Amino acid sequence: MRIRSTVTAVLAATAVAAPLLVASPATAAAHQGGLHLGFIQYDSPGRDTGSNSSLNGEWVNVHNNTRGAIQLKGYKLKDNTGYTYTFGSYKIGAGKTVKVRTGKGSNGAGYVFWGRAAYVWNNTSDKARLIKPSGSQLDSCSWTTRDNGTRNCH
Repeated sequence: MRIRSTVTAVLAATAVAAPLLVASPATAAAHQGGLHLGFIQYDSPGRDTGSNSSLNGEWVNVHNNTRGAIQLKGYKLKDNTGYTYTFGSYKIGAGKTVKVRTGKGSNGAGYVFWGRAAYVWNNTSDKARLIKPSGSQLDSCSWTTRDNGTRNCH
């Protein structure tokens, strides 16, 4: 009898605790597909001068939280205005992050350049969207002026 009552108690405790172990819908959606938006610097540090270095001061991180590399060709980053960056051939390693900078530069390991001559991300409020090659939204992250120029979308 003692074993049965212990098993019953364990099952009852598991039934109560199980809902606490399930990820919230927001967390599950944010990490769906192995890729998600990470840290965003939407307001370039200092004055917005429009120089290439100022433009490259705004960026979005895309993180791969899987155990395998993912080819990003055809994935898109999009803002509320409709400005869209489309990844060319770029493989992001398992557990790695790629930083998408707004201005011009030469792509390398861990960073790519949008190639724009104007800012993308609005300082007052905006929303970054990560879009699959199929056109469906994989992740999004929004901000307001209360966020002081940066947003952690994890």
